[in-house]
Amino acid sequence: MSHYEQGDWEAVIGIETHVQMLTRSKLFCGCSASFGAQPNEHTCPVCQGMPGVLPVVNAQAVEYAVMAALALGGEVQPTSRWARKNYFYPDLPKAYQVSQYELPYCLGGQVTLVTDGEERNITLTRIHMEEDAGKSIHDAHSDFSYVDLNRAGVPLMEIVSEPEIRSAAESAAYMRKLRTVVRWLGICDGNMNEGSMRCDANVSLRKRGTSELGTRAEVKNMNSFRAVERAVNYEIERQAELLNAGEEITQETRLWDADHGVTRSMRSKEEAHDYRYFPCPDLLPLVIADELVERVRAALPELPDTRRARFVESYDLSAYDAEVLTASRELADYYEAAVAAHDNPKLVANWVMGDVLRATREAAGEGEVDYSRIPLAPERLGALLALVDDGSISGKIAKTVFDRMLTDSDDPADIVKREGLAQVSDSGQLEAWIAEVVDGNPDKVEDYRGGRDKLLGWFVGQVMQLSRGQANPGEVNRLLRERLAG
Repeated sequence: MSHYEQGDWEAVIGIETHVQMLTRSKLFCGCSASFGAQPNEHTCPVCQGMPGVLPVVNAQAVEYAVMAALALGGEVQPTSRWARKNYFYPDLPKAYQVSQYELPYCLGGQVTLVTDGEERNITLTRIHMEEDAGKSIHDAHSDFSYVDLNRAGVPLMEIVSEPEIRSAAESAAYMRKLRTVVRWLGICDGNMNEGSMRCDANVSLRKRGTSELGTRAEVKNMNSFRAVERAVNYEIERQAELLNAGEEITQETRLWDADHGVTRSMRSKEEAHDYRYFPCPDLLPLVIADELVERVRAALPELPDTRRARFVESYDLSAYDAEVLTASRELADYYEAAVAAHDNPKLVANWVMGDVLRATREAAGEGEVDYSRIPLAPERLGALLALVDDGSISGKIAKTVFDRMLTDSDDPADIVKREGLAQVSDSGQLEAWIAEVVDGNPDKVEDYRGGRDKLLGWFVGQVMQLSRGQANPGEVNRLLRERLAG
């Protein structure tokens, strides 16, 4: 966290997030909306902006947009209107973008964050639908720039927050939560490196204790959580240094230069009137029937915040554990399936958040972690943890068995039997291991008997190491106390 956020200045941040809806076709034509095709492979006269063509609204996109509005607690408007947002760019052949302006399809809503153990609600101003622009490519040739219109017309939702975010860390947490929600609903893949989610942050500062908003700068097109946090932090510090020096902030649009870790001025900030919005004459007002809203509402899955609260209440988990386990719908499903296989919610939670997530991250390598591809079935994890709870193996040996199970399809009980990993509770064998450790460390025995009680843990560790993790730790504790008592 920037020291300016804790000093005289208070950051005021609003975020506009573009979310690409996971439809098969574009917003106003039948062209594929998939990523990765050859340049200009997915184009037609509509998304190329040819004169005389007429757009047709993608019904699936409208349904997905309604789903997002309901999940975020927004109010779906019965009638909204498409507008032309006029501006010229090489990758926007129509010279206008079809968006929504005065009458968006959704007003209000909120995003709930948990940061540093505290819950905060960030109010949403609106969500509107719009088509994406194309893509300019400047680095493929030294003398020319190219234009790829595959992305032109892809359906987007723009989710606009009130300026209620107060730090760079909160900005990143807000984006993480939004991504969790849209991926949970299955309406966006959330692949930020492919541009499926990206955001602009409006950042200003004001003196603590005042309510008047300062002049803001907009930082454009950040497509990773790290970029959001770094860019907002930089902008907070840049503005604070200017204000401390008695200078004024210029209202402008800035770009994030990740290589140099700075924001750079791009252009003066446009206002709405600069875009000459007017109702799109090619599209009728969008009427969203109550029947559609109620059908979508009835089909909504249990949402992340509701599931998080249920995990705390039903499984007696901490708020932190529940937050981690509901980071994705697939992970939450995995956890509940493992609990169904072995009814010890806290033990299962510890293993899912520890070894299971570790193995999942290792399987992903440098790629993005995919919770739908956790490399151990939840039923097998449950079977493993049942062996821990019935005393067949220790927690330490369970980790060894877990790693074997990642490449071995045998049941955990069979692996334990085959490799001789069963927990040893035989008092004779345990006393032999204890005797070896105690007799070999008379100085530590003397220290323990002299009052250094914490050395008991060291002795237990030595016995566990000597037994290669097979000794029953509860019995080792009991027998060690008796032996060390003299």
